[in-house]
Amino acid sequence: MTKSELVRLLTARYPQLVARDMEMAVKTVLDAMSQSLVSGARIEIRGFGSFGLNHRPPRMGRNPKTGEKVQVPEKFVPHFKAGKELRDRVNLLPGDGQESGL
Repeated sequence: MTKSELVRLLTARYPQLVARDMEMAVKTVLDAMSQSLVSGARIEIRGFGSFGLNHRPPRMGRNPKTGEKVQVPEKFVPHFKAGKELRDRVNLLPGDGQESGL
């Protein structure tokens, strides 16, 4: 699901809200989540899951084109861990799990 699909779905579910306002609300929530991760904070949404950062230490890698060894610097990567309620709901989906909607 893309951000625009989420806005469209929420606007359809809550017709009393203007699409422009719904788009701003979604953008504000996502920006706040991004800023929290940038500052090193962990995000936990009960029943959904948690977002955090995993540290990857520096290592030696290879350029796949030339085979030359290159130094890959350390970095932090975002990590999502699904909550129990979300895992249970996903496992109850019929078929291939490609159902969309909120």
